[in-house]
Amino acid sequence: MGCRGSSPDDEEVIEENEDTEDVHNVDSESKQLGQGSSLIQHSFRRFSSSSKLNIKMAPKKVCIVGSGNWGSAIARLVGFNAERLPGRFEKNVSMWVFEEEVDGRKLTEIINTDHENVKYLPGRTLPKNIIAIPDIAEAAADADFLIFVLPHQFIKRACAPLIGKLKPGATGLSLVKGFAILPGGGIKLISDLISEEMGIPVSVLMGANLANEVADEKFCETTIGARDSEVGSDLKLLFQTENFRVTVVSDTQTVEICGALKNIVACAAGFCDGLKMGDNTKAATIRLGLKEMMKYGDTFYPGGNASTYFESCGVADLITTCYGGRNRRVSEAFVTRKKSIVDLETEMLNGQKLQGPETAAEVNYVLAAKGLEAEFPLFTAVHKICIGELQPEKLLDSLKNHPAHQLA
Repeated sequence: MGCRGSSPDDEEVIEENEDTEDVHNVDSESKQLGQGSSLIQHSFRRFSSSSKLNIKMAPKKVCIVGSGNWGSAIARLVGFNAERLPGRFEKNVSMWVFEEEVDGRKLTEIINTDHENVKYLPGRTLPKNIIAIPDIAEAAADADFLIFVLPHQFIKRACAPLIGKLKPGATGLSLVKGFAILPGGGIKLISDLISEEMGIPVSVLMGANLANEVADEKFCETTIGARDSEVGSDLKLLFQTENFRVTVVSDTQTVEICGALKNIVACAAGFCDGLKMGDNTKAATIRLGLKEMMKYGDTFYPGGNASTYFESCGVADLITTCYGGRNRRVSEAFVTRKKSIVDLETEMLNGQKLQGPETAAEVNYVLAAKGLEAEFPLFTAVHKICIGELQPEKLLDSLKNHPAHQLA
């Protein structure tokens, strides 16, 4: 594993104070103090402040739920830090792998023997303490931290076997970008879905983190949204390395909606590239997309902090996705190659699902139900282009006539 370690201030040091003073010699101290009540108070203060307290937290077990491109890249970081911090985390990290065959061998066997996910992260070695397990319940058994990193469409079905079987006190971390569709219509944050289904608190991690670049240890930042500051500190230790820097904020909802909505904007950026509209138009698309992201947050998740949009999870992730992400790349091909999104997923993503079109559909359902499509013209245009109701060239109309250009 090539990850370089964190700097010394990244790791919290837990000291065990040694004190050999005898706090039981109450007779002699009673004579010195002269009264019983003072003796009790004095002895209690000495015991509380300087006695030997050998309270040591057991190392926490970590499970990664998912093993695609992003899940495997994250496994490199988590495996490295779990081994580096034996007092905080158990060395072995279990990773649930959807079993499939590659060149006649089971993918779990390849990962556990060759230490490489040859299908979804070829050419990068996984730490030897990453243990691939095909049974999700077995992988998650006794885990203190469960890291969910799989396509949002599969969350509910994949995690159903875990309901009622998780360790008491377990906590989750969602790296899943997108929204959950409710059976009766509408959408829900993935973290809320996991929390309700699993009965555990769930934090989120989002940022400008293209999986292959993270796997190649190119410098980047990320944002963890955690309401519990202690959990946030643990998660920072688990993920941060010299080249993967972590900021923790408490505004979890804004962190999460940024991770979902930026994929819609990335599709629009890809359409711009496919139509050869130029860098100025693409920059306008990104700016107007960010405004719609912020408006969506204010409308449906009020109370968020505007500064969160300027963390890695917000503007940084938006920029990198609009220039280098799979949603941009496939959307460009959608224009130039005249093929369906489904066909392009098969050809370009090894069968993995694209998040942008799905999220655009989920968001549009909510906007249409509330009569708000006109207030989010870019989001609306992306959805209609993806389903064939609009030609990609019509994206420009949504930019030219955007509410941001109207006189107050």
